[in-house]
Amino acid sequence: MKQILTLVTAALMSMTWLAPAHAADDKSGKTAEKAAEKADKTDKKALTPQQQRMSDCSKQSKGKSGDERKEFMSACLSGKSDEPVKTAQQQKMTTCNAEAKGKAGDERKAFMKECLSAK
Repeated sequence: MKQILTLVTAALMSMTWLAPAHAADDKSGKTAEKAAEKADKTDKKALTPQQQRMSDCSKQSKGKSGDERKEFMSACLSGKSDEPVKTAQQQKMTTCNAEAKGKAGDERKAFMKECLSAK
C-alpha cells in the first residue's frame, strides 16, 4: 500500500512540474498566432515614405555586410546614393524597353508608344 501511495504521489508531483512547460507551449502558440495576425494587419497598411525607403535600401544592400552595408544604408537612407535617382519617365522607359525585347520595327514602335503612354 505504501508503494502505491508513493507512486501516486510521485506521478502527481511530476504532473505539477510539467504543467508550467505545457502552459508555456500554449502561450507560444498563441503568441505565434498573434504575430501572424499582426503581420496580416501590417501588410494591409500602406508603408510610410520612411518605411518604403528603408525597404528599398535594404533590398539594394543585398550582398553587402558589416561596415560596407552600414555605410551604404546610411548613405541610401539619407538620399546620398551613388546611383542617380531615375525619374518616373526614366523608370517607365527602362521597363518598357525590357518588355519590348524580341520586337522590331513597327511592332516595337507601336508597343513602346502604348507602353509609355500607359499610366
